[in-house]
Amino acid sequence: MPDTCVHLSQIAESVSPKTPNGCEECLVSGDGWMNLRLCLHCGHVGCCESSKNKHAAAHFSGTSHPIIESFGSPEKWRWCYVHQMYVE
Repeated sequence: MPDTCVHLSQIAESVSPKTPNGCEECLVSGDGWMNLRLCLHCGHVGCCESSKNKHAAAHFSGTSHPIIESFGSPEKWRWCYVHQMYVE
């Protein structure tokens, strides 16, 4: 596993959440979520791995957008799905 993530260059300069009030897919289906993740490539907001539907991971699987950030909570971190590591 690399020490640094080469995918940081794929973070958009300015990313706005497409659905700032919650997980895009869960809002449509009426489901709930535990925590939210923001795709730093396109602004998709998806629910976390602990949520029933895991929409953030499904978004990565469908788009290959590698970097997410915690969203809607006081903690702030970024994660690369490809390298399975936290990134700065």
